[in-house]
Amino acid sequence: MATFKEAPANANAAEKLLTWVDNRFPATKLYNEHLADYYAPKNFNFWYFFGSLALLVLVIQIVTGIFLVMHYKPDATLAFASVEYIMRDVPWGWLVRYMHSTGASAFFVVVYMHMFRGMIYGSYRKPRELVWIFGCAIFLCLMAEAFMGYLLPWGQMSYWGAQVIVNLFSAIPFIGPDLSLLIRGDYVVSDATLNRFFSFHVIAVPLVLLGLVVAHVIALHEVGSNNPDGVEIKAKKNAAGKPLDGIPFHPYYTVHDVLGVSVFLMIFSAIIFFAPELGGYFLEYNNFIPADSLKTPLHIAPVWYFTPYYSILRAITAEMMYALIAFVVIGAALAVVKVKMGGFLKLVVLAAAAAVVAMMLSIDAKFWGVVGMGGAVVILFFLPWLDNSLAKSIRYRPDWHKYAYALFVVNFLMLGYLGTQPVSHIGERLSQIGTVIYFGFFLLMPWWSRLGKVKPVPDRVTFAAH
Repeated sequence: MATFKEAPANANAAEKLLTWVDNRFPATKLYNEHLADYYAPKNFNFWYFFGSLALLVLVIQIVTGIFLVMHYKPDATLAFASVEYIMRDVPWGWLVRYMHSTGASAFFVVVYMHMFRGMIYGSYRKPRELVWIFGCAIFLCLMAEAFMGYLLPWGQMSYWGAQVIVNLFSAIPFIGPDLSLLIRGDYVVSDATLNRFFSFHVIAVPLVLLGLVVAHVIALHEVGSNNPDGVEIKAKKNAAGKPLDGIPFHPYYTVHDVLGVSVFLMIFSAIIFFAPELGGYFLEYNNFIPADSLKTPLHIAPVWYFTPYYSILRAITAEMMYALIAFVVIGAALAVVKVKMGGFLKLVVLAAAAAVVAMMLSIDAKFWGVVGMGGAVVILFFLPWLDNSLAKSIRYRPDWHKYAYALFVVNFLMLGYLGTQPVSHIGERLSQIGTVIYFGFFLLMPWWSRLGKVKPVPDRVTFAAH
């Protein structure tokens, strides 16, 4: 039988209530474990704002989404009009809608920054592999949530964007056409598609997303937070068992995060009130036109946060396939010549390369474009096992590693921009080069991450009060 603690005789009503709750629910225990007694490294910098900001935007999206659902009609004949009703007739409806649409873009901004911080400081390295995997699963779930939510306004770009993306699944051999039909619920994007996407966007995906966020935080607090030095603070503890280079998350980092939240909300509010469309990037102008299945827009492009992957999709053409085949053949030849392996293993490598080449020649390039687009996200899951550098943090890696990461960022931004533009010969070539650089960054990481002289990593975190 559980032992119940008693409140002190001189306790006030609030203390007695807290004691009563603690005897039935671990409120104080959870507060201590995850805030007051959770020790985080004392050298966090501005890059560590984005985790808490992602949580803030998630709350904004859920709250504004609840209010939007009160007035939205998931019906192909009423959806667009219901959004206009929210914007024009519902008190403060325009503000709630703009908060939700801007929040979608803000979510991806902070998540991309959060992921990049993890990459440069090695937050995916042992013992935080599971934290990274949960984070990548959140990112994948967020992409699904955003894609399904994008259809709901039932504007021109919503409709035709969904038509293009869902049709991509039909490129999958054997099951593609049936899978596309299952996703749409009809032979074209229609009322059935809208209802499916609405149910997933409002109920199914948010539940999975919330579960993954909880798992991500639990896994993080189990192994402890990383820091800009990549030093494990749990290795050095005082007599009380507290990390020498750690400080309690509350009140130090709750106050620290207030600064990040304040700056974020100022920028967020400025966009909502003065530029909610942000030049057509956050809300595309074609989406203010009702969906018309008989009139195709001149240029169909996804929202900005999907455009890097859309560029990769468009980069895989029949011509590009021959270049990829050449890479496979050269890679297999180098593996056989350079890597020490037995004769049987060499035959296996050559047979595997031949099988891959045969598949690439026999299956349409459109399918490989879908594979490339999906692979660009899936490869992130394997980052903990691709990085072989002796130092976690970019601070102690060779200086040229910074240029490698800078090239990756510039290349990612270039792919994003190209994804917003109509197809052109120059754009196609640039997107193909960008695709090779993107995958090369990860696939060659086991090799290039070991190159160069690593700087001495300190035993304790480096920190200067400011």
